[in-house]
Amino acid sequence: MKAEYLPFINDLIELAIKEDIGDGDHSSLSTIPADAMGKMKLLCKEEGIIAGIEIAKIVFKRLDKDVVFEQLIEDGSKVKYGDIAFYVSGKIHTLLQSERIILNIMQRMSGVATATSVYVKELEGLKTKVLDTRKTTPGMRVLEKMAVKLGGGDNHRMGLFDMMILKDNHIDFAGGITAALTKAKQYIKDKNRPDIRIEVEVRSFDDIREVLKVGGASRIMLDNFTPEMTREAVGIIGGAVEIESSGGITLKNLREYAACGVDFISVGALTHHIKSLDMSLKAID
Repeated sequence: MKAEYLPFINDLIELAIKEDIGDGDHSSLSTIPADAMGKMKLLCKEEGIIAGIEIAKIVFKRLDKDVVFEQLIEDGSKVKYGDIAFYVSGKIHTLLQSERIILNIMQRMSGVATATSVYVKELEGLKTKVLDTRKTTPGMRVLEKMAVKLGGGDNHRMGLFDMMILKDNHIDFAGGITAALTKAKQYIKDKNRPDIRIEVEVRSFDDIREVLKVGGASRIMLDNFTPEMTREAVGIIGGAVEIESSGGITLKNLREYAACGVDFISVGALTHHIKSLDMSLKAID
């Protein structure tokens, strides 16, 4: 887990606690003594890639630093029905307060990791890498992008702050590719931010030639190109910059696009069109 992710994760956990526990878990407070101790297990109920165990630890420790966590499976591992990912022991109030928060996070993350692994497997033997996008659940971007990595994929930019992508709207509002790219290069120079890379979305072969002529971009995104157009675009670019395919790409045609020679394929469905992985936290007598 990258250190720079922790502030986002901590903020998310704080929000999750506030929205679920509020002024108290009245079900537990009314039925179970405050000092009662117990144990639970995380039970996998479906085959897939598990993700979020490290986040579960943070949630438990946030609510009670004395919780004992016994991990049996690592994040990113394949799991099947009946596998137990971890045991956790501590105050029953803490275990019950944590239950839904942890399941919401882990089921979502595991669903993303599992979906990503399917796309990654489809590209075995090819150089092309699968990327996520900014089509994420608000507030959960860091966790979903962590899950993509655990599923074998790669992360695109985290947000608007760590990479420039000059998309169609930027280009149209700026007055065209040359104007947009020229201004972006000047901005990086003025701000002394050579760490910010520039990617330009293109919609035609002429757009590609214009990007290459102006210079300064490190990657070209082929937006809604057909496989045949993609193959021709790769030839025009000739390895001058990285190439990313995006738009209209599904699991069925993923490999066809990759075989054209692109470096990356970005797939929004990794994070916005997934099914959560079934699991439960069960009490142990």
